[in-house]
Amino acid sequence: MDISRRSLLKAASASGLVAAGLASEGFLQPLLAQTQPVEQTNQLLAETATPTRRGEMLYRTLGRTQEQVSVIGLGGYHIGKIQEEQESIKLIRSAIDRGINFMDNSWDYHDGRSHRWMGNALKNGYRQKVFLMTKIDGRTKGAAKMQIDESLKDLQVDHIDLIQHHEILRFEDPDRVFGTGGSMEAVVEAQKAGKIRYIGFTGHKNPQIHLQMLSTATQNGFRFDTVQMPLNVMDAHFRSFEHQVLPVLVKDNIGVLAMKTIGESYILRSNTVSAIECLHYAMNLPTSVVITGIDSMRILDQAFEAVRTFKPMDQAQVTALLARTREAAAKGEYERYKTTTQNDSTAMNPAWLG
Repeated sequence: MDISRRSLLKAASASGLVAAGLASEGFLQPLLAQTQPVEQTNQLLAETATPTRRGEMLYRTLGRTQEQVSVIGLGGYHIGKIQEEQESIKLIRSAIDRGINFMDNSWDYHDGRSHRWMGNALKNGYRQKVFLMTKIDGRTKGAAKMQIDESLKDLQVDHIDLIQHHEILRFEDPDRVFGTGGSMEAVVEAQKAGKIRYIGFTGHKNPQIHLQMLSTATQNGFRFDTVQMPLNVMDAHFRSFEHQVLPVLVKDNIGVLAMKTIGESYILRSNTVSAIECLHYAMNLPTSVVITGIDSMRILDQAFEAVRTFKPMDQAQVTALLARTREAAAKGEYERYKTTTQNDSTAMNPAWLG
C-alpha cells in the first residue's frame, strides 16, 4: 500500500527499544555545578571547547559521537526555496567545497524538493564529504518507516548520518514517539539495519517540551545523540532554550544543534543586532553546529565571514549584546515560532504525524 506524503495511514507494530550507550568522552569538560550562573557556565564551556580550523571553516565535535562537524550547518529549507535546481546544486557544492560539511534537511521541506535537490548535489563524490542529517515527522512506526525510506530514496543515499524526530512541539509528542508502535521503533530498527547512524530530535516551541522529551527518553533507557533548538540573542530573554535545555545537553554530552539563529530574519527587523552578531552569539555558546538558512552566494559569504571574524566573547561582550536585545525580546515578538503556529508544519499537516 502506498502511503503518500499528504495522506498517512496508521500502522501499529511492537518491538523493543534498545538502550543507548551511556559512557563516552566529549569536547565540553568539565561539567559544571547546576548552581553556577547560566551565563558563566556557557562562557566557560565555550572556552573549553577546542575547535579545529581547516581552511575557511571551524570544526567541532558532535557531542559524544566524535564526529567532526562544521560550526556552520547548511539549512535544508532554504535550498529548496531557490528558483532553479541547478542554482541550488551550485550553492550546496560551493558550501561543501569551502568547508561546510553539515547538511540539514527534512522529509517535508517543499514536498520533498529539498531532499531531491540535495540528493543531486551530493552526487559525484560530494556525499562522502558531508555529515548528512534529515528529519521525519511520523509519530507512528508505520509513518516513520515510510518517511525514512522515502528520505533515503529522494536523497539517493544508502544511509543517513543523523535522523531527528521533527517538530516535537506538543507535550504528548514524547509519549507518542516512545510508545508501543511509536516512531522510535522504526528509527531504532533503521539504525540496526544500517540505514541511519545517529538519532536526535528537534523543536522550536517550548523548552519544557524538550525537557519532557529528554526525560521520556531516560525513562525508556535511551539517550539522544543530538538535540536541535532555537538559540539566539532573543531566546536568552524569552522562554529560553539556552537557560533551560542547554545545560542539560552539556551535562549529558548530547550534540547541540542551534537553529533560528537569525530568527528567519525577524530578529534583524528589531534593528538591535546584525546577522554576523547573531551568528557569533550562537557560535559562542557550547554548540556543535549553528544551522543557518543560505539561499544565495551572498548569504553563503556572510556565513563564512562570521566564521572568519569569530573570536570567543567574554562575559562583558555577551552582557552588552544581550542588553541591546532585552527590551525587544521581552514578549517574543521576534520569535514567532514560539508564539504563533506559522512555523508549525505538522500542525498544518497533521496527517504527516500518522
